[in-house]
Amino acid sequence: MFYAILAYHVEGVIVAMTPQEDAALMAGLLEINTRLHEDGTLGPSARLGATEDACTLRGPGDGVIIDGPFAETKEQLLGFYIVDCTTRDDAIAIARDLRRVNASAVYEIRPVLLFKPGVPLAGR
Repeated sequence: MFYAILAYHVEGVIVAMTPQEDAALMAGLLEINTRLHEDGTLGPSARLGATEDACTLRGPGDGVIIDGPFAETKEQLLGFYIVDCTTRDDAIAIARDLRRVNASAVYEIRPVLLFKPGVPLAGR
């Protein structure tokens, strides 16, 4: 089963990091990425761009484009991992590893249902 691990953080904390602090954080995360890749568990992962460059499409019909993301919290979604795990507990263990490196982040773990036209959704 694929799980998305969504990384939320107060963007200002990340932006305020020195280049050395950011490099140290990314090095720690890269260690986990390398291990997951070697285990065959890691799917796509990404560090998202600035929330100020985001927009949201909402509303009926063609909808309306609104500047920015609209999270109801002070944290913003700043990145994600897709991991292939046998159980939810395995995905939670990976999120705990990530949190040990990036302790002020919040990680949401969510099952991912892959959509392929003409193929029933897995896990339903």
